[in-house]
Amino acid sequence: MRAVVDTNILVRALIKPMGTVGPVLQLLRDGAYTALYSEATLNEIVDVLGRPHIRRKYSIGDEDVETLLALLLLRGEAVTHSQTIRLCRDPKDNKFLEVAVAGSADMLVTGDDDLLVLGAIAGIPIVTPNLFLISIS
Repeated sequence: MRAVVDTNILVRALIKPMGTVGPVLQLLRDGAYTALYSEATLNEIVDVLGRPHIRRKYSIGDEDVETLLALLLLRGEAVTHSQTIRLCRDPKDNKFLEVAVAGSADMLVTGDDDLLVLGAIAGIPIVTPNLFLISIS
């Protein structure tokens, strides 16, 4: 399975590995799916996890960020999009749609209502982590 996993899910899974979305990272570690990513999506992860208030609140260190990025590089696939997509009501989220389409993803996994409201893009379902975890089991 090939999946685009939104930053909000990866960050939540890193912060609370025993939480409801923690298995998303564990399944990636186990090689149960390939995470599709782009330079823009990796940059967003680094940006979010580099915010001082997030680092303090959740005790995130450089090593945590490096470990997550290393996992994505190991178990993921870099995608370069050639088509600009402007469908999402939050323009910052279009990058996930672009990766999903360019990488021929099986699913886009998110908790973001701005993406979930779309339902699908180019036949690629946009699903919650719960639906993703059910489908991959």
